[in-house]
Amino acid sequence: MKAQRFAEYGGPDVLKLTEVAEPHAGPGRVRIAVRAAGVNPHDWRVREGQFRRIRPIELPAGVGQDAAGIVDEVGDGVTGIEVGAPVFGRGSNTYAEFAVLSSWARLPDGSTFAEAAGYPSVVETALRVLRLVGVQPGQTLLVSGAAGGVGSAVLQIARDRGIGVIGTAGAANQEYVRGLGAIATTYGAGWVERVRRLGPIDAAVDLNGAGVVRGLLDLTGDPDKVITIADLEAPMLGIRFAGVGGSMPEALAEAVDLISRGKLHIPVDRSYPLADAAAAHADSQAGHTRGRRVLLV
Repeated sequence: MKAQRFAEYGGPDVLKLTEVAEPHAGPGRVRIAVRAAGVNPHDWRVREGQFRRIRPIELPAGVGQDAAGIVDEVGDGVTGIEVGAPVFGRGSNTYAEFAVLSSWARLPDGSTFAEAAGYPSVVETALRVLRLVGVQPGQTLLVSGAAGGVGSAVLQIARDRGIGVIGTAGAANQEYVRGLGAIATTYGAGWVERVRRLGPIDAAVDLNGAGVVRGLLDLTGDPDKVITIADLEAPMLGIRFAGVGGSMPEALAEAVDLISRGKLHIPVDRSYPLADAAAAHADSQAGHTRGRRVLLV
């Protein structure tokens, strides 16, 4: 089968479409014929070697965690799903024609494979940061980096829970953020004062690591009320870095519920063929995403 691999850490150009052996579903796993794979910042951070000290990997290696497709192998001990079922979920090395998933759910009615491939990691991350920051119904949450995949999920899930949301995003994404039920304002010089004029902030999340955590701390007045998923230096200010730890099966179940109730929709900003994974990574690193980027297989 064809899969994207990299033999050394580096920029997007280290990704190569390669012929490799097909994986197979072990116990408690399913294999899918991949139709679409989600492109996440985690993917290019792995490719760059940002996690090599804490989670070393053997090179050459595959890339990708999220995917949607058709089940074509069911491992021992798996129940409730059958060959031929359309699913989405998380696994490993999903930038490929076939991939093994460790967590999955049936595709919600009306969802395309491209849309569904963009949900797993962003919904799990959104649920995790909302839990950790402790924001409650009736309070106001500030979301820095609101137009990306995780931001889109956080805004919609928070609104469904009765939480008020303010989102910062680029000038071109203001209407998009408002369309998700948030009060929108731009980032850049003076952003803290622009947010302050919109009212008191009970909690805040940093989703893009753009050096905003000091401002978020000023606005909330409490490091326990700020969470980041992108600023590795935030713990020096007493601000928590939200690493791994959420339940993917629970996140997928909640995603299905929200999508089915019409409370969650994250658009595909751009799709790429599997062969163009390097371009997808370069665009993801450049930022300014509205929704999700996916690879089509």
